[in-house]
Amino acid sequence: MDFKDKKVVHITTVHHPLDPRIYYKECLSLHKAGFDVTLIVPEEEDVQVESPINILSIKKRKSRIKRVVLSTLEALKQARSLNADIYHIHDPELLLVAWLLKKKGNVVVYDIHEDYETSIMQKEYLKKPIRLLMSKGFKFAEKVLSFNLELCLAEKYYKEKYPNGECVLNYPIIEENTIKTEYKLKRNNNSTAKLIYTGNISQDRGAAIHAQLPSLDEKISVHFFGKCPNSLAREMNEIAGNKKDRLFIEGKGRYVPKDEIDLQYQNGEWLAGLALFPPTEHYMKKELTKFFEYMSAGLPIICSDFPAWKELVEKYNCGIAVNPLDNNQIKEAIEYLKNNPEEAERMGINGQQAVKKHLNWDNEASKLQEWYGEILERNVFPELSYRFKRSKMALIKQKSH
Repeated sequence: MDFKDKKVVHITTVHHPLDPRIYYKECLSLHKAGFDVTLIVPEEEDVQVESPINILSIKKRKSRIKRVVLSTLEALKQARSLNADIYHIHDPELLLVAWLLKKKGNVVVYDIHEDYETSIMQKEYLKKPIRLLMSKGFKFAEKVLSFNLELCLAEKYYKEKYPNGECVLNYPIIEENTIKTEYKLKRNNNSTAKLIYTGNISQDRGAAIHAQLPSLDEKISVHFFGKCPNSLAREMNEIAGNKKDRLFIEGKGRYVPKDEIDLQYQNGEWLAGLALFPPTEHYMKKELTKFFEYMSAGLPIICSDFPAWKELVEKYNCGIAVNPLDNNQIKEAIEYLKNNPEEAERMGINGQQAVKKHLNWDNEASKLQEWYGEILERNVFPELSYRFKRSKMALIKQKSH
């Protein structure tokens, strides 16, 4: 199917203009496939990029209520004016917009980045009965508003909740300049081993656990590259205490772009990548994007021993899963990698090979492009879908004779 004249509009009122999944993976991949791609996104003053896709900015609003009401209306107005073949939304607050955009001659895709139902239950600043009510309310509203939408799933386990969804997984982009060809850990026993954490930093992503690591081992430093609220950074420094000189937080109060993180993977001499999250229902089944980035960079992983996480690192023999609440297990894992650099290097190579062969965005991009073609045929050009099905049935009958 020729995608040259097919117009696609991706919409977010929440995410950064250069969000890795939305911009670098989905939008650029669709552009390369021939689609005419537009991205509607909140404006960011610090973003200067020459892009092959059309980026339309809407006003960024700090107030959540104003964002949900005013930004949503602004996004709807811009989206309608574009008269696209496919609209692709990335935030649950845009479900009403999606419902209003859906008509007989187009396709609307709802990209599910998170397990929002369990995410709401993580918000400890709300009383539990309120969280439960909001979670159930969201589940009902999402089911109603997404009834006629195509569902794009960022995680495999989302299939349990959305059996009709299409998995387009958040695997890393393979670029030669971000793939290491050697494990750069310094072999000098007197040097400080460096541990890296990438992505947003929060308490439910293990901020407190990671902050205490310098206290467990005098010869390690921990480096964070991801957005971290200033108040949380202060808390982490308090946890580290007099060891905070070996705690480095590079994203205090700011978004850390993908290319900056890629440079750290490329140039750093890291012992391992970290993902020591406390046990929560929200993260138990997730395969974190950072896992595949660490693997792509040739780094072994030290992560929580959640069943899905443990299965991943053991399947590819690319890291060590430990009880995140057991300091002894964490310390032993760090010591093992420090004392066995050849094994650490082998884990890194194993992970890297798995990403190169299977767990990469190239495979997912092809899947996204093919799926777009299928849903266009089914929804926008049903006569093509009908002819395709008839020819397919005729071919099956011919083979049976």
